[in-house]
Amino acid sequence: MQPQLNSVGSPLFYGVFGAIVMVMIAVDMLALKKEGAHRVSSKEALLWTVVWISISLGFAVWLYFELLHNVAVGHEIAADSVMDFLTGYVLEKSLSVDNIFVFVLIFSYFKIPAAYQHRVLLFGVLGAIVLRAIMVGLGAVLISRFNWILYLFGIFLLYSGIKLMLPEKVGHKELQENSLIKWLYRHFPVSDHLDQEKFFTVENGKRVATPLLLTLIVIELSDVVFAVDSIPAVFAVTTDPFIVFTSNIFAVLGLRAMYFLLANVVEKFAYLKYGLAVVLSFIGVKMLVVKWWHIPSWASLTVVFSALLMAILASWWKNHQQPIAD
Repeated sequence: MQPQLNSVGSPLFYGVFGAIVMVMIAVDMLALKKEGAHRVSSKEALLWTVVWISISLGFAVWLYFELLHNVAVGHEIAADSVMDFLTGYVLEKSLSVDNIFVFVLIFSYFKIPAAYQHRVLLFGVLGAIVLRAIMVGLGAVLISRFNWILYLFGIFLLYSGIKLMLPEKVGHKELQENSLIKWLYRHFPVSDHLDQEKFFTVENGKRVATPLLLTLIVIELSDVVFAVDSIPAVFAVTTDPFIVFTSNIFAVLGLRAMYFLLANVVEKFAYLKYGLAVVLSFIGVKMLVVKWWHIPSWASLTVVFSALLMAILASWWKNHQQPIAD
């Protein structure tokens, strides 16, 4: 029997969501063009983080009342849909912290100054939106055709959660040995120097890529790896493609601001990966037992939020105690 993917998504909802995304990206691109290359301050990053979170929460409130006015939907479905949206949003936001750690290493490896990082991340987000749209669409098609794919997602997430608990760290040595980076250097004429914010430059009469372009390519491809975890995780929360897509994209759009806010302190979240491991394991188990036990949306959000909060508090406590130990 094939599962039915019921969705609250309608042309109106997709239209409003698309309009919000296009307006905010346009504002961001115009601001970047006006200001030129500049180092994003913590104050600016915090402001944009608050803006993106506010817009995401505002969209959730709007979605609830619009669904509530639909007689065919009713309060229970409206509340569940919004709760699923918030759970997916928090889940994707938390998984993004791992992205930030990798982004820091990539920028450091290619020696990209902070003033040029904003442009790379902006184009990286545009690519991520297209990638997530493709992966959500593919996931929805697979789930609608093959019921057992949900259990495969569950096993994969449980494996990812267990693997995350094991010691693993990516550093400059691993990047130097990365086969993809070696392949890019062999097949692309690449300049040894940056040319401001340009992805291409001219050397000896030839058009060549700058390290900024390689950085963008590596960041885009790294997002493929992150999406392999995050998309199935949100599908475990809900199989509604509209909720999966919107919660993912809102979280991705706020990733740049969160990067500049947390890039210098991300290593202080020592226990966050264990919180993420618990979250992924829980979501995996939820997907595996869904046939026998339906875990309510509010319970999923509570578990996700509690695990992350405990991990953050434990990290804060460790950092607070560290100077005393020294």
